[in-house]
Amino acid sequence: MTTHEVTAPALTNMLEARGVTRRQFLKFCGVVAASIGLTEAAIPDIARALEIGATSGKLAPVIWLEQSSCTGCTESLAQVGSPDVATVVLELLSLNYSETLSAGAGHSVEQAKEDTINAGGYILLIEGAVMEGWDGNALRIAEEKGTDIVAHAAQNAVAVVATGSCAVDGGFCAAKPNPAGAVGVQAFLKSRGINTPVVNLPACPVNPEWIISVVVDYLLLGKLPDLDKYGRPVLIFGQTIHDNCPRRGHFENGEFVYRFGSEEEAKGYCLYPVGCKGPQTYSNCPIVRWNDGASWCVEYGAPCAGCSCANPLKAGGNWVDVNAPFQKRHRVVKIGSWITQPSTIGAIVGGFMVVALTAHGFGMKLAGRVPSGAEFEKARAWDVKHPDKALFPKTLKKDGDE
Repeated sequence: MTTHEVTAPALTNMLEARGVTRRQFLKFCGVVAASIGLTEAAIPDIARALEIGATSGKLAPVIWLEQSSCTGCTESLAQVGSPDVATVVLELLSLNYSETLSAGAGHSVEQAKEDTINAGGYILLIEGAVMEGWDGNALRIAEEKGTDIVAHAAQNAVAVVATGSCAVDGGFCAAKPNPAGAVGVQAFLKSRGINTPVVNLPACPVNPEWIISVVVDYLLLGKLPDLDKYGRPVLIFGQTIHDNCPRRGHFENGEFVYRFGSEEEAKGYCLYPVGCKGPQTYSNCPIVRWNDGASWCVEYGAPCAGCSCANPLKAGGNWVDVNAPFQKRHRVVKIGSWITQPSTIGAIVGGFMVVALTAHGFGMKLAGRVPSGAEFEKARAWDVKHPDKALFPKTLKKDGDE
């Protein structure tokens, strides 16, 4: 099959009407294939999976719920390069409801969401943390509690995709002291006894290609991708950023940036000493990148902040608390409600040891368990034998001295 046979005429016309050429669409399908672990041979199948809406009218329904967030993940989707293939693809998938992107408003759009939920068979994308504070009243939408909206929509979905770090584990919304009780979607659904499968896509913001990859994987295979212990797709989050970082050669050579604005920074050396969390952060950011593949954090000079780190079922596991301060080497350490740096713990332990050893020495002396030591000479023996050459004659005994 040639690339000219991959896209149906109806889909081609729809893409071109939105400023997307067939070549750009196929390139995008190739990125999706790589994200879900398929070869280029799968590009025609991916293209056909995305033709559903254009050729048969049977759109794969998607509901996008906005909870507590900055809408950065929506911005990541809607404000990437021009043309934005990812947005076009989501249009093909029938984005039946989105507070941010829907053209409709008020009762009509809420009814569209309810009709989709009642029909079932939809994929639920949730952006933002679920706010459990004040009995769920910390966030209200259309006179409903945010918690009730999420629970109701998740019940009938074929899958829930927690889109971005806030939806995965609370993100910056759950950062200490978290007065509004922000939690991740998976933890919330588990507390409500809702067993709809959850795919976690952490990052701040999420990469649009990841969303499409998960949806396409489901359309192609009829199942969700393989997930790791944190509910993340293994093929997206199976390697550390450090594994694929373009600055890794400098790391291996011991060439580092220790101060921003330095000659080392200008040469593009490794950012590990100034807080880069790449070695402990799992994501394919260096491969897929952002803004239509234009760049990503480390490539434009910023150390990785570890925003793809996630622990969805652990309270306080959000990347903001865990990885801050972002431009220092060490993560913070949490001991109960106390948050500090390892260097501070080291200083405290070191100071405690100094005090303890000093107290121990005085105790031993007072208890008489430490000998007084040898007697000091009143005068050097050599000076006594050679008084005319003595260095310290005043120390010598004179005639008649006791």
